[in-house]
Amino acid sequence: MPVEETDTQVIVTLPSDPTTKVTILKYGGTVISWLNKGNEQLWVSEGAFLDGSKPVRGGIPLVFPIFGKQKDESHPTYPLPQHGFVRNSTWEFLGQTTANPPTVQFGLGPEQINSDLLKLWDNGSNDFTLILTVKLEAEKLTTEIEVENTGSKKFEFNWLFHTYFKIPDITDTLINNLIDQKCYDQLLKEHYTEKSPIISFHEEFDRIYQSIPLDKIFQIIEFGKVLINVRRLNLPDAVVWNPWIKKSEATADFFPKTGYLNMVCVEPGNVSSFINLNAGEKWKGGQELSIGGEIKVQTNIY
Repeated sequence: MPVEETDTQVIVTLPSDPTTKVTILKYGGTVISWLNKGNEQLWVSEGAFLDGSKPVRGGIPLVFPIFGKQKDESHPTYPLPQHGFVRNSTWEFLGQTTANPPTVQFGLGPEQINSDLLKLWDNGSNDFTLILTVKLEAEKLTTEIEVENTGSKKFEFNWLFHTYFKIPDITDTLINNLIDQKCYDQLLKEHYTEKSPIISFHEEFDRIYQSIPLDKIFQIIEFGKVLINVRRLNLPDAVVWNPWIKKSEATADFFPKTGYLNMVCVEPGNVSSFINLNAGEKWKGGQELSIGGEIKVQTNIY
């Protein structure tokens, strides 16, 4: 069967290739595996909690309605924990929407969120419906989100696909097409324009690239070979992150501690500003991940 549901997860298999499949955990709506021809494309910590007790360390966690921890005490999202509440809420499986390519949807509303947690966002006064769509194709995985304001007043939010990619070796890994983009370095606490023609990794890395033209494709490259292409759908920002040695050691659910060598996060989102959604309005965003192909240079590197 192309779509199999269990109590805790949904597995979608490509009809033409049983070695290509995606597994979505209902808890958090988190994609925890993307096998392409039997090869895993996502990194999940060996210490990740998959029992619904904590957000999953790895895969594709979902971030809403706040990215990180809000610093402005006057903002409605200030009381919320880091990255909000959808990554630790159990989504409802809505079923399969298309057979070819196999596509499934999940839904989340206030009724599925812990009431004490929900009250931390504007005293629980915001009403909303989230629809997550996951589409599997040969060499490609697309995840899209639709946010609908079903309440009587406007609210604002961040969204992020916190995608952990599995890679052979971070020290051999490059990411292109980010030169000349505005960024905020979360380690230096500084704003500047990226001047590196290609991103490489030799220490902890944590930058938010802002207001990037949507035609820009990010490519994860190793030894001249494209591993993954990341395209954004209505998501202007991207976070690039690797915890390196000290943060990996200090993170309780990060295993093995050398796992930073085999992962990199490239995270499409809308996090440098808030999305404002009036009552009755909808907003959509997504990411399209594809495997291989030629290196595409979309920046002036000269």
